[in-house]
Amino acid sequence: MPCPAFLAKLSGSLPALPTPFLRGDPAALDGPALERLAARALAHGAAGLVVCGSTGEAPALHREEHAEAIRIVAAVARGRAPVIAGIGAPNTEAAVALAVAAERCGASGLLVSAPPYVKPTQEGLRCHVRAVAAATGLPVVLYDVPSRAGVGFADETIARLCAEGMVQALKDATGDLARPARLRRLCGADFPQLSGDDPTQLAHRAMGGVGCISVTAALVPGLCTAQHAAWDVGDLAHATRLRDRLAPLHEALFAETNPIPLKAALGLLGLADPTPRLPLTRATKETLQALSRLLPGLTAEENEAAALLRVA
Repeated sequence: MPCPAFLAKLSGSLPALPTPFLRGDPAALDGPALERLAARALAHGAAGLVVCGSTGEAPALHREEHAEAIRIVAAVARGRAPVIAGIGAPNTEAAVALAVAAERCGASGLLVSAPPYVKPTQEGLRCHVRAVAAATGLPVVLYDVPSRAGVGFADETIARLCAEGMVQALKDATGDLARPARLRRLCGADFPQLSGDDPTQLAHRAMGGVGCISVTAALVPGLCTAQHAAWDVGDLAHATRLRDRLAPLHEALFAETNPIPLKAALGLLGLADPTPRLPLTRATKETLQALSRLLPGLTAEENEAAALLRVA
């Protein structure tokens, strides 16, 4: 599936957007808040936007909401940056339907994960991804997240899907830092590998990765963009300073199940309501305290980083 323009933009920091719900009514999507988050991320240098992934509480969204969230973010992006839609469903038919709707709503790529809970074999995973990939003309970023799906993609499975043209890139949330080198041997150096693990994203780049689909970048997109930009120009001192500066925030944002702390942080900043949908609950007092200590300083640095990116 030819997609050179898409692949050319698939690097650096790509925020995984949360799905905001109306204040006091988590049964309803807050479209204006999602618009603001997407616009803010792009204005602060994001290389792309991921919508309706695990950070976006996709399993809790109705099909109509899933489509509406993609439509909103695509309208904000207006082709300036790729909009990658999460495609996760417990069966292949439902995943295909989500993919078809995502293409119709303006997505420029699909983030396809293993079906959760059912734990298919590697052959079942291949068949699932092939069916989703064949349903649209959109490029596929394979999403390997065994901690959520209950099953992972073997290296050989990824290599076969890559050779068949079924997947064009990988988001790797395993945290296995030896993997990029293995997959470069199997898939080639032109197969983009993105980290899906915020704390190790710079180490992933050192091992051959090209960027990160990031939870933290939904909160401080400018600082995350600046970190990858510093790496790209060989300014390792600045990149590692930002890595160390962001490390406590990564820790706080994963103190509870994502996106509970992220939504709490956005609530503290007045950017979105902090309430997720059940069975996820609001952040604990301890998480709120940790975020409250970190956010003032990071917010100031975020604004400075965003201003510098706009000047550049």
